[in-house]
Amino acid sequence: MEENGIPVWQHCIRDCGHCRCCSHQQPMGDLAEKEMDNPTFRSDTVLSDVHLHCPSKRHLMVRLNAVGQPVFLSYFKLLWSTEDLASGKHVREMTTGREQQCRSGDELCDKDRSNVNKEGELNREGVEALLDDDGDLEVVRRPPSASDLQAEDLLRDIVCPVILMKGKEDAFEDEEQECTCSDVVKIEHTMATPLEDVGKQVWRAAFLLADYILFQRDTFRCCSVLELGGGTGITSVIMGTVAKRVYCTDVGEDLLAMCEQNVALNKHLMESGGGEIKVKELDWLKDEFCTDPEAPYSWSEEEIADLLDHCSVIMAADVFYDDDLTDALFRTLYRITHNLRSSCTVYLALEKRLNFTLRHMDVTCEAYSHFRNTLNDLENLQDGKMKYTVEPVKLDFCQFLVYERIEQLELWKIMAEHLT
Repeated sequence: MEENGIPVWQHCIRDCGHCRCCSHQQPMGDLAEKEMDNPTFRSDTVLSDVHLHCPSKRHLMVRLNAVGQPVFLSYFKLLWSTEDLASGKHVREMTTGREQQCRSGDELCDKDRSNVNKEGELNREGVEALLDDDGDLEVVRRPPSASDLQAEDLLRDIVCPVILMKGKEDAFEDEEQECTCSDVVKIEHTMATPLEDVGKQVWRAAFLLADYILFQRDTFRCCSVLELGGGTGITSVIMGTVAKRVYCTDVGEDLLAMCEQNVALNKHLMESGGGEIKVKELDWLKDEFCTDPEAPYSWSEEEIADLLDHCSVIMAADVFYDDDLTDALFRTLYRITHNLRSSCTVYLALEKRLNFTLRHMDVTCEAYSHFRNTLNDLENLQDGKMKYTVEPVKLDFCQFLVYERIEQLELWKIMAEHLT
């Protein structure tokens, strides 16, 4: 992790060829909608787990983006109302709801344990119990119980996105009228992408960070915030409901255009608080802000000065999937915090993703391991200028969006303080 005593992520940025722009792809043409009825996933296709919790409805794409990818519109409902927020009622309701879910979960767990015990008895009889007549491995799968199906139906009654239906000509207009309220977030996104274009999907760690923002609204009220790798912009939109100004950044003109569209779709959420979201380009592989006035989503000198003078919060969600990009992000994080006028707090949300690798012949999580090593390098950094204090955030706060808060999700808080 170190070369000549210097963490790898601190070395000069080199041209590694990584880019999250997908301008090399060709438009899908008029057959795109037909093809999405029977999508074919290639070996490099990435699909967010968030989409697995959509209602059982046929997906309808809204449009094709600039590179020919089908774009969908999803509605994510916040589990509180404005009146409940003012009284604190939503916290009690969420707590009660979670207790009920836990009680239901205990019943399911008891059934699971009984099934596991039965399977365990079979396993103890010998390896032969796991093989079929031809000698192939049989994987025992637990059939869904009635309670499982009931729980799934209950979640689908609550969960958004609400996917538009085909054959309903005015569906889009009806949903537009219904969802211009203060408890619905509208997000345009893709359903599946190549790895280098994953920023156009919605990811679970973004929901986790959004939950934390909503739970700690007073902490972020009237702050100036920078999001790194904002993607579709859902976390910045949530932050924009309480913060004074949010700079939502990423790279790739098509991705930033989608993000800007999502900000426009949710402007009604920020009107009451007077918050502002600015979509800007920020490439971690470059040392400077893009200030070319001819380039879309570039920075003005006034915006850079405003960021460096007033930014007190930096956040990023689910951006740790490539070691080179992780190094580049930490270099960017160090450079920006070093140039800020005041100390700031950094929030990093991520999901540990386990993969079986032929190199290890085992299930590993290399991207997460690299993230933790780099995080340790940051905390142990002694340059006489900055001090970084790292601590994990307990995930026992209320859940305001319906998603599966799995144990692989993590949220880290970093205090970046100037020593001189």
